[in-house]
Amino acid sequence: MGAFSEAWWDVWWPWMLLWLATAAGAAALLGAVFLWAVRRRRSRDRNLTFSICFYLHDRSVMDHYQMRGYAAALRKEVEQRTSDSKDGTIRASVFGVSAGGGRRDNSEVVSKYLQVAEPISVIGVIMDVLEAQDVIVHVDLVRQTVRRNAALINGLAALPRSRSAPTTARLRDIEDFVLIRGRFRKVGESAESTVLLAPYGDPDDPARGPRVRVTCATEGLRNEVPQGTFSARCLGKVQDWNAEEAVLEVQAMAIFR
Repeated sequence: MGAFSEAWWDVWWPWMLLWLATAAGAAALLGAVFLWAVRRRRSRDRNLTFSICFYLHDRSVMDHYQMRGYAAALRKEVEQRTSDSKDGTIRASVFGVSAGGGRRDNSEVVSKYLQVAEPISVIGVIMDVLEAQDVIVHVDLVRQTVRRNAALINGLAALPRSRSAPTTARLRDIEDFVLIRGRFRKVGESAESTVLLAPYGDPDDPARGPRVRVTCATEGLRNEVPQGTFSARCLGKVQDWNAEEAVLEVQAMAIFR
């Protein structure tokens, strides 16, 4: 019996190794396909969401980046974008790939990328990282819906039981980022700030009923704010609920059409 086992092993061990290698390769391939599908889906959603980024507040981006510990994730995303890009100038500017370039830390890499990349590329990097961290709650003011994703579930789970109904969500309770789709119009502008207003739903009179008021730093405007009412999406943080005016105050980090 022992001799038979040894003879069998001598004949079949190369094939077993081949089968094991094939199985490992298939598993790795499936994993790669899964990751590609996730990235492709996020990229598709982002492309449907963003076309023109007319507001991006660089300082706010960097503040959130430093405070919330996304240094490694943002650097990794920047490295991926710059390696995929054919523009060697951007890569050289970001990483110092030149004589005496040296190594740059995470903060410097991300800060430099914000300076040299196009706004749409910058917001794409940020959105990918925030979506991967499950910290964006998607809100549609026109349809009056909130997407049930991991960010919303985590946010509701952190609330006291008396305030976290399974089928409802109050925007004032969201502590993470919100991505708000709505029909906005400019209602105020100064050298320091620009204010936009959007109603819940699509009322005949947008001055009545609950509304979202978005405050932007005027210095962050990349393009002129459209005249009249326009559809846009705002990435920002909920600041407060003004019960007297029925207005939800939101501080914008980026706005795009």
